[in-house]
Amino acid sequence: MGFTRTSAIRGTVAAAALLTTLTLMGCPREQTGHRGQADGRSASAVAPATSGAASSSSASSSAADPVPAGPPRVVPSVRSFTAHPGPGWRPARTARVVADPAGPLAAEARTLAADLSLAAAVPPARPGDLELLHRQGQPAEGYELAVRGGRAVITASDPAGAFYGGRTVIQAVRGAGGVPEGVLRDAPDRPQRGLNLDIARKHFSAEWIEGRLREMADLKLNQLALHFSDDQGFRIESESHPEIVSPQHLTKAEVRRIVSLAGVLHITVVPEIDSPGHLGAVINAHPDLQLKDAQGVAFRGAVDISRPAAARIVDDLTREFAPLFPGPWWHLGGDEYRALTVSDPQASFPGLAAAARARYGPQARVQDLATGWLSDRAAVARSLGKRPKAWNDGFFRDGVAPPDKGIEVEYWTGKELGARDPAEYLEEGRTVVNLNDEYLYYVLGEPNDFRYPTGERIYREWGVTVLRGDRAVSLPPGSGAGSASGSASGAAATGPDRVPGGRLAVWCDRPDAQTPEQVAAGIRLPLAAVAQRLWDPRPPELGWAEFSALAGRVVRRS
Repeated sequence: MGFTRTSAIRGTVAAAALLTTLTLMGCPREQTGHRGQADGRSASAVAPATSGAASSSSASSSAADPVPAGPPRVVPSVRSFTAHPGPGWRPARTARVVADPAGPLAAEARTLAADLSLAAAVPPARPGDLELLHRQGQPAEGYELAVRGGRAVITASDPAGAFYGGRTVIQAVRGAGGVPEGVLRDAPDRPQRGLNLDIARKHFSAEWIEGRLREMADLKLNQLALHFSDDQGFRIESESHPEIVSPQHLTKAEVRRIVSLAGVLHITVVPEIDSPGHLGAVINAHPDLQLKDAQGVAFRGAVDISRPAAARIVDDLTREFAPLFPGPWWHLGGDEYRALTVSDPQASFPGLAAAARARYGPQARVQDLATGWLSDRAAVARSLGKRPKAWNDGFFRDGVAPPDKGIEVEYWTGKELGARDPAEYLEEGRTVVNLNDEYLYYVLGEPNDFRYPTGERIYREWGVTVLRGDRAVSLPPGSGAGSASGSASGAAATGPDRVPGGRLAVWCDRPDAQTPEQVAAGIRLPLAAVAQRLWDPRPPELGWAEFSALAGRVVRRS
């Protein structure tokens, strides 16, 4: 993804590494604030929840004190809570985390025990314990947390749900010393929730990325996309094409460590090799592949897609890196191909136009050749067991070669030349993920009229169906979007199976504009706001000042 062309707008570790314990801060309950007082991107606006050894009880409350009644204050907020009379549950020094050692939640119990500085134990549970039970009937990634009779029980149908139940417990302990008496039921509204990170233009260390993973896990975010190839750098070690790798890069051992930690934290890492644009690092080592127009003018970052060698090198890299990332997705890029940013691509690039006609017939245009490129790369990804994603400006209307129907659209902009409304993709029956640059683009140096996003604006205004600009996508009932029968309602066409979520995106157009530490601080509250809006679709209950202060108390900082 880029912001570089003048006509464009956008520029394990093993479980031991995870089980570095968290500090459970015994802060007082949040004080009511006033909306709009805290800056949505300022790390100094709130007090931190620090990392370190976990404490088994709140510093401000004894284990005998009742936990304050009412829904636990956590980020994201819980979906449902029924209060019961009683003292609640606190992690006393004698408490244990109990689970069937042969069951599917055993690893989650060990993780949670370490995070709470408690012992892990096998059934039966006793008074004061926290028990994890596997039981069908909970939604995907969902859980029930029941506190009664001095015990706490997390029930989940999958390990992710149990893990998220544990995150709720940890935040509740940090914020109020424990979990209130009652029954809490919780599950995410959208299945894809995360962060997009440009490590191609700016090198980030493995340790820095691991810190973001830990913060994401606290927020119940489950997807980290890594854009590791662009004009400015190729940032992962390569055996198939070592000549393209930047001096500052991640080793494969470091990537395996990142992926392993992500797995423990129930975060999927999505790799992206952007093509056929944004391949400057490849072109630097293979200048013969660079796209040139009829006058011989070279176009930065774009390869000549009529040349089989260009496809071969991208496919070589895809085959090399696919096993490094065990998750289901592979991002193809597809955005900002320079051949399609001129007024007459056929006249400017006669070689591409001829190749398009040779492959697709006399009516074919350069856009059809670009569409074919994307579909061919999708076929390679599928052959490796991956589901392909691509940026929305890589899909063109009215072409001879229709775009591959199975590529998931990642919608970032409606400002590109020939940009299409997100409703068009939904009406075609496509799945569309939200990376709306109006709200979700953190572009270093703020080029091209970008401004650093604030958590407050995301929290107040953005929602998962606000895919373009500041308005929710609108689809009329019976528009044909959705099912094969074409009978889906407008609401169904923007449901979780069609708009499955979104990501905050960090792009490093001016890499020296912020240090890694400044980036981490700058995205902290925007990430918390994104997590809230993707977990619970209802209007937030807390005002922004309350929410931002709460996030500062209960969400860890790494």
